[in-house]
Amino acid sequence: MPYIKHLDHESVLSLGEQVTIQPGQIVSKTLAQNRAVSITLFAFDKGEEIGTHDSQGDAMVTVLEGSGQFTVNEKNFLCNAGETLVMPAKKPHSVLAVEAFKMMLTVIFPVE
Repeated sequence: MPYIKHLDHESVLSLGEQVTIQPGQIVSKTLAQNRAVSITLFAFDKGEEIGTHDSQGDAMVTVLEGSGQFTVNEKNFLCNAGETLVMPAKKPHSVLAVEAFKMMLTVIFPVE
């Protein structure tokens, strides 16, 4: 059983092509998840959002296409394709699609 799911192994591919923007929706595809790490691709239609929440682990987003607005601890960040933002564990954060966009979310959880 592969550790990374839903992607062809030993194949060059575009992560942005692995999720499709759907009207009025947020689409997600989990690539890996265990107690230490979670890797998920997301596609947001313009105007869609994930409300304020927090995480037990550090969350790193990498925008693959388009632009998204991330609010971390009440501070706004606009991230464009190719840019990355780290949202520290236990700090409130949210996501807003200022335009249709795609991102990869990697969360690293504390493992004791």
